[in-house]
Amino acid sequence: MKIIYGIEDIPSIEGAVVTSGTFDGVHFGHQKILRQVVEHAKKSNGKSVVLTFWPHPRFVLSDGKSDLKLLSTFDEKAQLLEQVGIDYLIQINFTKEFSQLSSEEFIQGILVDKIGTKELVIGYDHRFGKNRTGGFDYLKENSGNYGFNVEEIKRQDIDHVGVSSTKVREALLFGAVDHANHYLGRNYSLTGKVVEGQKVGKSIGFPTANIEIKETYKLVPKDGVYAVNVEVAGQVWEGMLNIGERPTIEGAGRSIEVNIFDMDQDIYNEEIKVSFIKRIRDEKKFEGVELLKAQLKDDLDSAKEILKNQKKREGEKIKN
Repeated sequence: MKIIYGIEDIPSIEGAVVTSGTFDGVHFGHQKILRQVVEHAKKSNGKSVVLTFWPHPRFVLSDGKSDLKLLSTFDEKAQLLEQVGIDYLIQINFTKEFSQLSSEEFIQGILVDKIGTKELVIGYDHRFGKNRTGGFDYLKENSGNYGFNVEEIKRQDIDHVGVSSTKVREALLFGAVDHANHYLGRNYSLTGKVVEGQKVGKSIGFPTANIEIKETYKLVPKDGVYAVNVEVAGQVWEGMLNIGERPTIEGAGRSIEVNIFDMDQDIYNEEIKVSFIKRIRDEKKFEGVELLKAQLKDDLDSAKEILKNQKKREGEKIKN
C-alpha cells in the first residue's frame, strides 16, 4: 500500500475507486465498506483508495479541548487498511481552513481534480463539506457532472454488523475487552516503549515492563488486571498487565505495566505491543505486600487459563 501525505503529492491514480472517512479502529462496519472498495477496484482493473483525515476532525474543531480517545494511531490505521487490501491511503491534513470547504469544492477540487475518482463508495450516513452538507443524495443527483459513479452501502447492510467506533470505545472503557475484540475482529492493542520503573514488581517476584504510550489520544482500557499477549521484536509472549495507580505500593503512581511470563531478558527502550484478551479483575488495595503477592499468584493462574482457552479457540477456528 502506498501512503500519500497531503493532497499536493497525489499522483495520477488509474481507475480510482475511493472512499473517505476517519475509519478509527477499522472495525467490522468499516471493513464492509473497505471490502466493497477493494472488490470494485479489482473488477474494474483500477486502484482502491482511502481518503482519511488527520488529526481527527473533532480535535481540530474543538481547539484541542475534545476528550475523545481514539482506537488507532495513524500508523495502526495504515497497517489495518493495508491488511484489508487497500492500494492507496491518502492522508489529508485536517485544519479549520479545510473544514470550510463546501461539498462542491471538496468533490471537484479533491475527488475529481486531484484523485481522478471513477467511483465513490460511501456509507449511508456519510457526510462531507462545510456543515456536512454533502451526502449520497447530493452525489447521486450530481454525479454526472463530476464524471464518477456513486455507490452507497445501505443502512441495513451496515447496521446488520452492529458495530460503531463509539460502541467499541464504550466496551473498552468498561473493561470489556473481549467484547471490543469481537467488534473489531482482532485483539485491541497498545504499542509503547519500555521505560524504567520503580522495580516494585521485581522486588515481590513479579517483574514488570513499564510501558510508555506516547500518543496521549490513544484509548487505554479501564483500570484493572488483564490477560494479554505481548509482542517483542517479532516474538509473541503471554503475560498479565495492570493498568492503574498500584494502590498497595505507596507513592507508586499511575502506570501500565506487564508481567511477561517466562521472559528473562533486558527489553528497556524496546517497543512492544500488548494485545488484550480478557479482563481478570479490578485494581484494588491490599493490606500488605504478602496479600498482594498471593493475589498476583491467583492472577497469574487466571491469566494462563484464559490464554490457554484462547489458543484452543483459535486452533478450532483454523481447523474449521
